[in-house]
Amino acid sequence: MRRCRGVACVAIILSTAFLLIVYLAPITTFAVRLFSVHYSRKATSFLFGMWLSLWPFLFEKINKTKVVFSGENVTPKRRVLLFANHRTEVDWMYLWDLALRKGHLGYIKYILKSSLMKLPIFSWAFHIFEFIPVERKWEIDEAIIQNKLSKFKDPRDSIWLAVFPEGTDYT
Repeated sequence: MRRCRGVACVAIILSTAFLLIVYLAPITTFAVRLFSVHYSRKATSFLFGMWLSLWPFLFEKINKTKVVFSGENVTPKRRVLLFANHRTEVDWMYLWDLALRKGHLGYIKYILKSSLMKLPIFSWAFHIFEFIPVERKWEIDEAIIQNKLSKFKDPRDSIWLAVFPEGTDYT
């Protein structure tokens, strides 16, 4: 039964991701951006947050997994730099749980290895949601990171930037 719940959760996440990325995100990313970058970001973050909220619901309620966070108390509406260990293939999703509890779900951005930007469909989402690809070579990455972060000058644009400094244990 647990395996069936897991498969159902993955199917729901993937099918709704496809709908979001293909049909809804282009509207907020391109059409709204013609008028306002801030409101485009806000609309995209809202849609992203709505989709991301499926994960904690499916993971905790349907799959009956208990998630406990500990550490420093983070003010919900502040800009945050998150450093985390990257021990499994899904640990970055746990940050969605934390961001949901702090009312900041759609504003989470990840610094991720550039090879992930080549994944079909997901690479499109990574661009839309303004994730930051890195080569893991500071000579190359410094300019990319500065360029991407410079686009968040408007103090109304919230951001939680997630970094997994050591990468994974298998790459």
